[in-house]
Amino acid sequence: MSVPPSSLPGAADARALGRSPAQAFRHGMVQALPFLLVMVPFALLFGVVASTAGLDLAQTMGFSVLVLAGASQFTAVQLMTDQAPALLVLASALAVNLRMAMYSASLTPYLGRAPAWQRGLIAYLLVDQTYGMAIQHYEKHPRLTIPQRIAYFLGASLVCCPPWAVTTWIGATAGNAIPAHWPLDFAVPITFLAMIAPMLRTRAHVAAATVSVIAALALAGLPSGLGLLIAAPVGMTTGALVETLVERSRNRTAAAGRENRA
Repeated sequence: MSVPPSSLPGAADARALGRSPAQAFRHGMVQALPFLLVMVPFALLFGVVASTAGLDLAQTMGFSVLVLAGASQFTAVQLMTDQAPALLVLASALAVNLRMAMYSASLTPYLGRAPAWQRGLIAYLLVDQTYGMAIQHYEKHPRLTIPQRIAYFLGASLVCCPPWAVTTWIGATAGNAIPAHWPLDFAVPITFLAMIAPMLRTRAHVAAATVSVIAALALAGLPSGLGLLIAAPVGMTTGALVETLVERSRNRTAAAGRENRA
């Protein structure tokens, strides 16, 4: 039985390489559209929660436009509602957003040669959804040009970022009109599960995710979100240790193989 050309090895890579930057931009937009199913209720929920916590419209929109990071926004607002000290609010939000530093580091091999203004724009638009899409696309098609990579990222960002701000505004201004029985909070875990699950490809990834989840649950009773503040670095440290151990094991195996051949 003959194999359709589109399913031949390398066919998808050839299509990706053949796209112009404009086509790559549209491709990123199309691939990002499913995220709206969870991002819209996520942003609505933040607008409602921020308004309920006492933030006015300008403060709520400032969070979404300037911070542009849903998890840290929820963390900060929750701590502010609990009357936590300002330093703890800032430390917790920064701890949650430490993953952005790792995102940036992993994107550097693919986007590090882009012009400075483009790297700055990407840094601003870097959220979980745009990172997850971009890194998987770049790893799958490593021969893409810088303009193709930038265009794909910006296409995904256009779908993910402006609707976040717009829907936050709707939640903040029309929150009282949203029925209380609507389970908007379902979007929070689903959003992160949809992004994280496909990316757990190594033992280090699985170890980091597992330890951080266990630590967060075990420390959930601590006041003012301290459990999350502790669980995040514990998970990252675990992933780094496992990655180091795996690399050492590979080096020993390779060395043993060379000795046997000698």
